[in-house]
Amino acid sequence: MSEKTIADLESALFYVKQKGLRAPDFSKEDFPIPYLSDEIAYFIDELENGRGFLLIRGLPIEKYTDEEASIIYWGLGVHLGILVTQNAKGDLLGHVVDQGLDINDSNVRGYQTNAHLPFHPDGSDVVGLLSLRKAKSGGYSSIVSSIAVYNEILDRYPEYLGILYLPYFLDRRGEETSGESPVYSSPVFSYYEDKLSCRYNRGYVESAQAKTGRYLSKVETEAYDLIDSLLYDENMHIDMMMEPGDMQFVNNYTVLHSRTV
Repeated sequence: MSEKTIADLESALFYVKQKGLRAPDFSKEDFPIPYLSDEIAYFIDELENGRGFLLIRGLPIEKYTDEEASIIYWGLGVHLGILVTQNAKGDLLGHVVDQGLDINDSNVRGYQTNAHLPFHPDGSDVVGLLSLRKAKSGGYSSIVSSIAVYNEILDRYPEYLGILYLPYFLDRRGEETSGESPVYSSPVFSYYEDKLSCRYNRGYVESAQAKTGRYLSKVETEAYDLIDSLLYDENMHIDMMMEPGDMQFVNNYTVLHSRTV
């Protein structure tokens, strides 16, 4: 972030505070950043048509309270798109904090634990993350292009692609609303409006098996093992340590993300 960008964000922060508003209870009209329109357009295009991820650095987070930092983060987000809830409770801003919960509990979400999170997408078009404080140890954020993984399979193991176009059950991990099924179905790879997308979360597929009685066959397991071998190939993914003030945005259709312990 340039000094000018930070100044514009701080001006919008002051405007929100003057109106007595707090995140997430304000819209983009309450967070005016007209001088950043070109940067916002670049961010959106990079997420939709470019690399599919952004790492934005330079926000001097030590200057702000946690509430002020959340206003800046939320304010930038409302200019990127339509904000949606991330769990059944309706939370718009969640906190990634180890609550001492067990990741093996099928009703526990990964961000509530300090466990390793295998590569996966989230449910929205884009997922964002703001680092308030650096982890005492570990906690690298890893990302991988699911499109690059697809191309590797297409080039070297095309016999598995047909399997990966078939729908599989995924666990909602206790996030279903009243009357909603505890699982849903989706293929790993699919096309929408001529764009390839990926929804791969092996842990959620495996935990859904106990709820549905539908287990992966031998060849389906081979296909999933193949994907995992590519995801964790050091030549395929990027590891980054999120520094305080860093913001990461990821296109959930074209990039999978993970967290180390």
